[in-house]
Amino acid sequence: LVELFVEAGAPKGVLQLVHGDKTAVDILLADPAIKAISFVGSVAVGQYIYKTGTDNLKRVQAFAGAKNHCVIMPDANKQQVINNLVGASVGAAGQRCMAISVAVFVGAAKEWIPELKEALAKVRPGLWDDKEAGYGPVISPAAKARVLKLIAQGKAEGAECLLDGSDFTVEGYESGNWIGPTMFDKVTTEMSIYKEEIFGPVLCCMESDSLDAAIELVNASPYGNGTSIFTASGAAARKYQHEIEVGQVGINVPIPVPLPFFSFTGWKGSFYGDQHAYGKQAVRFYTETKTITSRWFESDIAVASTPNMSINLR
Repeated sequence: LVELFVEAGAPKGVLQLVHGDKTAVDILLADPAIKAISFVGSVAVGQYIYKTGTDNLKRVQAFAGAKNHCVIMPDANKQQVINNLVGASVGAAGQRCMAISVAVFVGAAKEWIPELKEALAKVRPGLWDDKEAGYGPVISPAAKARVLKLIAQGKAEGAECLLDGSDFTVEGYESGNWIGPTMFDKVTTEMSIYKEEIFGPVLCCMESDSLDAAIELVNASPYGNGTSIFTASGAAARKYQHEIEVGQVGINVPIPVPLPFFSFTGWKGSFYGDQHAYGKQAVRFYTETKTITSRWFESDIAVASTPNMSINLR
């Protein structure tokens, strides 16, 4: 991407790519030449960068973890719910901060869980040129090992594994970082698969007796990156968008990533800072404001209008 940026004619030095670990990061956090820092990553690292950067009097925006919930009301369009949940949960192998990893079924909507399982079972990962593949491998062997560990913990802690993609492989590429669609039911808030951001193709299903209880569940999460509700009721949608403590809300939209002219507004443990990315907030983050206060006196008018007067501006 950086090479393409340069080939497109961008001035030298506008974009620089530096590979490194914590040592390189610490240099950037401390060097007085660096005025502002924008970060995306885990909660622990995000907190460290925000604290260290601000201690060094820098402007910081740190985007951290997420655990995004989708609330499904019984009056929603069932097929739309199923189609959208499949893509939002395992699309990109679940490796995106706005992925839906928790589905909360309200009331009779829980009866759709078996059909959701059937739909997910039809999706499989594959190679980049496989037109039938729903998504690719996870990013690294370490990422795969972490996801498999959390799947095993989910089983051990009592969640019902309706669909298990732990042993999925692609013929001829068995050493790849493959994980098939995985789906749990009867998940509780005490379980590791609920508390941690899995960052893999794993969907956790939960049930709620009412919209109020679902809102309480979502608001109790330490994260506030994104959430959505599927419903045919304008009243339910309005109640949800006003009472939910999450920065980005979708109404019958599974992944509410804003268009660039709106800000990416994560809340709570999903963001540390004051100005978010995208939109006007991003412009403000990368801009220093200059305020000019001036006054002109009538007696100066004659001087300024004197012929052959020259002003040297440097």
